Amino acid sequence: MTAINSISFGELLREWRTRRQLSQLQLATRASVSTRHLSYLETGRSQPSRTMIERLAGYLDVPLRERNQLMHAAGLAPTYPERGLDAPESLAVSRALQSIMDAHLPFPALLLDRWWDVVDRNAATDFLLHGCAAHLVEPPINALRLTLHPDGLAPRITNLGQWRSHLLTQVQSRSERDGDARLHELAAEVAAYPGDDVGRPVLTDVVVPLELRVGGAELRFFSISAAVESAMDVTVDELRIEAFYPADETTRNAILGMS
Repeated sequence: MTAINSISFGELLREWRTRRQLSQLQLATRASVSTRHLSYLETGRSQPSRTMIERLAGYLDVPLRERNQLMHAAGLAPTYPERGLDAPESLAVSRALQSIMDAHLPFPALLLDRWWDVVDRNAATDFLLHGCAAHLVEPPINALRLTLHPDGLAPRITNLGQWRSHLLTQVQSRSERDGDARLHELAAEVAAYPGDDVGRPVLTDVVVPLELRVGGAELRFFSISAAVESAMDVTVDELRIEAFYPADETTRNAILGMS
């Protein structure tokens, strides 16, 4: 996204509307405002209120971090704080996220931020780090780099082409959706890593599996993502849990035997 110090509110609004592939008429209709007023907001002939910014941002599905940027561009103070998970106000959410990951044991779970950095993880993820290069497992660990880098998990992923395609689709989609320059750079970096061609999907699979060679066994997982949908804090809004579940009984029994 264009640097907020050099762009007006109207330009930012138009950028988001274009990213969501909406015409002025479509957005105005959804937000119950006149097309003339929306046009005036985009050209700078009208100044938006905080309420109007929130209304338009809601219909444009703008993340909280970028909503603050819209406020800043309009000359308003940010609406949403960005606290750490160790802040007193975040304690209840932090405990809830930790309890979810602990309850997922003995299966792996990661707490990731919007840039795929590992904020926290449960003890069952330790085996994922074995054999990976030191520079990939030093905090902050980036889950994308760890997975797709040739010095990371990639050599042990037996369906690397399929899993790589799945992850690249996710990160590129999120980069385009949020207009995040840092995420765009990360997507370009990991896409340049060497990797197998996309494998043919196995039609009997219900989900894309992560097939990982551990010792002499091949373990198969699938992942489920969870987020705090009611977040009013930037940090919390950008967090998600990636919980890995066994995709077959062989994997389930192997993990239970390791615990």
